Amino acid sequence: MSDSSPLPPVRLTSEAELARDALSTPLLSRAARLARWAGPGTRVDAGGQLVDEQLPAAAEALGLSGHDATALASAAWRVALDTGLVEVVDEAAGAVTAGEELGRLTGGSPHDVLDVWQGVLETVLADAGVPDLDGPAGADALHGDTEAESALLDGVLGNLYVLTVSEDGPGRAPVPLPALAASVILPSDMSEPTNDVLEQVSDAMMRLDDQFRMLEPVGLVDYRPVDEALMAETEDGDDPADVDVNDVARYGMVRLTPLGLYGLRARLLDAGFVAPAVGELTDKGADALLDSTAAFGPRAAQAETEQWLARREPLVAARELLAAARGSDRGAPLRRLRCQQALSLVGPEAEPALREVLDDPELGGLARVWLTEHGCADVPAPSETMIFWLTVDTLAAQLAAEGNTEELSALVEGLAEQHSGFFAAAWRVDHPATADVLEAMGRIHPDKRIAKEARKAAFKARSQQAV
Repeated sequence: MSDSSPLPPVRLTSEAELARDALSTPLLSRAARLARWAGPGTRVDAGGQLVDEQLPAAAEALGLSGHDATALASAAWRVALDTGLVEVVDEAAGAVTAGEELGRLTGGSPHDVLDVWQGVLETVLADAGVPDLDGPAGADALHGDTEAESALLDGVLGNLYVLTVSEDGPGRAPVPLPALAASVILPSDMSEPTNDVLEQVSDAMMRLDDQFRMLEPVGLVDYRPVDEALMAETEDGDDPADVDVNDVARYGMVRLTPLGLYGLRARLLDAGFVAPAVGELTDKGADALLDSTAAFGPRAAQAETEQWLARREPLVAARELLAAARGSDRGAPLRRLRCQQALSLVGPEAEPALREVLDDPELGGLARVWLTEHGCADVPAPSETMIFWLTVDTLAAQLAAEGNTEELSALVEGLAEQHSGFFAAAWRVDHPATADVLEAMGRIHPDKRIAKEARKAAFKARSQQAV
């Protein structure tokens, strides 16, 4: 995952809802309760941790019982200490008091609550990145390497984020743990994994199982752990990498919560990634809207555009969009496509703006399309030059947006079939992308004769541009 190219935009829940989710997570709610419970009689050791004698009372304050009650109370206290919900006021006496962060949590804004929760998340992620030296791998070099353990978790969480926000991914549906493990272990150019690689995937699955069990109480993920019975079967000789697709849930299923999406995006931004969120462009100009949504998928682009339009008068918005769509740079065709898609969401109040650009060589074609689709009267017919220019512009935008898709292939075939002299005329079109579009048509069209015509036309177009 590169930190230079933008990630797909995420649709975040409101901060108010996320703050409520954060306050209800088991780990933060326990840490806050212990911060309120702590008083003059609470004693801690030199590191600020509750002394053993205090743990039963802490567990009772949290309403915990059972063999792991004191361990859970100790973990909650450490989170409270690390995030500033409690503070040591007398190191010599081992006395503590509620910290300033508790006030932000109980009386601050939703953003304050989320900021405190983010601190809790960082504490848990740091713990999850510490290898389990008592686990089945013992002091194995990789298992004992904290940096490698953290890198594995960071890689998996990054891939899970991308899968969740991508329009062609599973969305909010749970993802099988083996698939996540394989996503960071299998080399991209390996068609058939070796036994050694499969063993690495199996080992990664077991480590990730432990880590996701730790991350669920902080609200980052919803997690269905690996079936313990499966562990026993594995010890009998089965390989957990040999996943039965009909029983995949036994191998662990994980999905990011809305809170988890918020938290991971914040971490990605801190790490220098471009991680947009739908709604960030509502107060920006049309140029920023068209440029940014050029990299969005169709659904995210529409959601962003709808929010942008909701803040503007239709006629004003239409004029601003049309002005931003002009240009002869490489990104201009895709901007015009996004402009056309945005204008399709605007009502008839925008008609004057479209009529104002009917004579514009770059916008006149899309203006006629809009006016016709909205049933407007007295729409002048486009010239042949404008038709061909709009065709090239549209194909250039589709290439930039989606590449060689099936839809684009069908469009290319349809153009060649409907217009027998298309290539003879197309190479003369005065558009910066004419040669590139014709070359693409030569690559895409399945008919060798027509593809050759397209390549010849592309050569003529380049020769014309060189003159």
